[in-house]
Amino acid sequence: MSNKKGSLSINSENIFPIIKKWLYSDHDIFLRELVSNACDAITKLKKLDMIGEFEEPEGNHYQVDVKVSPENKTIKVIDNGLGMTADEVEEYINQIAFSGAEDFLAKYKDKTNEDQIIGHFGLGFYSAFMVADKVTINTLSYKEDAVPVYWECDGGTEFTMEDGDRMERGTEITLYLGEDSTEFANEYRVREVLDKYCAFMPEEIYFTNEDAKEEEKEEIPEVVEEDGTPVEEADSVEEKEPEAPKPINDTVPLWAKHPNECTDEEYKEFYRKVFMDFKEPLFWIHLNMDYPFNLKGILYFPKINYEYESIEGTIKLYNNQVFIADNIKEVIPEFLMLLKGVIDCPDLPLNVSRSALQNDGFVKKISDYITKKVADKLSGMCKVDKENYEKYWDDISPFIKFGCLRDEKFNKKMKDYILFKNLDKKYVTLPEYLEAAKDKNENKVFYVTDEVVQSQYINMFKEQEMDAVYLTHNIDSAFITHLEQANQDVKFLRIDADIADTLTETADEEEMKTLGETLGDIFKKALSKDNLIVKAEKLKNENVSAMITLSEDTRRMQEMMKMYNMGGDMDPAMFGADGSETLILNANNKLVKYVIDQPEGEHTNLICEHLYDLAQISNKPLSPEAMTKFIARSNEILGLLI
Repeated sequence: MSNKKGSLSINSENIFPIIKKWLYSDHDIFLRELVSNACDAITKLKKLDMIGEFEEPEGNHYQVDVKVSPENKTIKVIDNGLGMTADEVEEYINQIAFSGAEDFLAKYKDKTNEDQIIGHFGLGFYSAFMVADKVTINTLSYKEDAVPVYWECDGGTEFTMEDGDRMERGTEITLYLGEDSTEFANEYRVREVLDKYCAFMPEEIYFTNEDAKEEEKEEIPEVVEEDGTPVEEADSVEEKEPEAPKPINDTVPLWAKHPNECTDEEYKEFYRKVFMDFKEPLFWIHLNMDYPFNLKGILYFPKINYEYESIEGTIKLYNNQVFIADNIKEVIPEFLMLLKGVIDCPDLPLNVSRSALQNDGFVKKISDYITKKVADKLSGMCKVDKENYEKYWDDISPFIKFGCLRDEKFNKKMKDYILFKNLDKKYVTLPEYLEAAKDKNENKVFYVTDEVVQSQYINMFKEQEMDAVYLTHNIDSAFITHLEQANQDVKFLRIDADIADTLTETADEEEMKTLGETLGDIFKKALSKDNLIVKAEKLKNENVSAMITLSEDTRRMQEMMKMYNMGGDMDPAMFGADGSETLILNANNKLVKYVIDQPEGEHTNLICEHLYDLAQISNKPLSPEAMTKFIARSNEILGLLI
């Protein structure tokens, strides 16, 4: 072939500058494109061997080699796949945006499975110019009597193509890195990129630092007799065989196998390796679907032991074992992003850079399918493995509740499998709770948000054989509203929102009203709180002295204002809540009786202050200043007993 010079032919638009600078958001993606193209070249050749159009040489070992030279500032990607002729270089390289994969599939569409072809040799190749000032190609086609081809381009639209000197079938691409991209000449940086994008590509990939000096062989120690004379024959010392190079990738990832072929330990090891999380996952779902689209993957339910706002999962999206991106919202339902997992879908309609998805109905079908499979797994576990479902519930409930809030289809499938842990630490559904409490609660669901702070109320409920459920997660506030909207006749009340009738003795209403007014005057004066609301009740438990109640609407409004950083000085009444905080005093308690009997007593003010703080503690933590006063006052009261 004679030397040839020419200009690149660009299809449809002058897109070369766009390809070079802006086609890919992450510059390290060039290595993914080049390596996946190299894998394609091998995969195509294997297909030709399979259909009898190429005979694989005996002892042939297919592989991709990535070599970096920090001294020369180069990266090489070498494969022993099908290679290219001069005409193919003309088509696939010189005419930007011509898809080699599409051409190959069109030619062999009846003889091979297109799902196995990863890339589009054309635009992917030109991603090299994001980091390289010059790129060369040395290639030799598998075809009989093929002539090797050498191609060179300095990043403009000019190229040089001539006969090459490559002796082995395949392609070698060399990138001469620009000054602003020399980071990719660093061995550890390249390893990082390969681990990110190429860890599961379908052909073996080997990595080499060309400038690394061969390690000096360990000297064999001299063997001597007991008297110190050397032993001439040192056969007793075994020389260690150098270890054979190992590929940096796993060509058959766990998700590509059938679930029946995978052990629990393999699932856990894969989880540790991919997500660097050494806490064991709770359980997992292995997705394996061939129709109506091809999708495989594994979704892990991690153990969640921190606040909802801090939960951050990772769903890695692959296309034919090539890493595409993390957490692509078009494919992965938002609530599933709390999980960790991998999804490989060769049918995904990617754009030319493989980095984003085209918006179409097919993507929505994939998202719906994933949602359905997760809901089926969870509901099935509740039906046939209730013991484990209950064991996992505290960890998975934030995820399920978030899914119900965000996805109506998921909510419909899961609404009958929402569990609530009651005061006996048993799990019940909402209908089961309402049925058990129908004689006492009248469709009210009492709930606990803090087992320590609200322990006084919990004990009172238990004494009266009343029940409540634990809703201690931040997401529960929104989920309660969701449940009330779905069940219009049900009202959720925090356990300290009101004094249930079953907790009090029968008493004369007028008498209690008058007593409340009397105690109100005494406490307002002692505490200097003119707006304090005081009520008197005869609680069945005389050991309970005082309680604070806050209306459910007011409490929810305060939580909302806190969530949106609206400030503590704002009045909930602005949003329709009454804002009232009521001090309930137990007329059966000895301390309260002391105040009733001795309104002007020596220690009345001291007792009033202490009763108020005791009530506050059972409702919420005291401020630092109030706690300091409470401790000092406690010491003073104890001193009176000595």
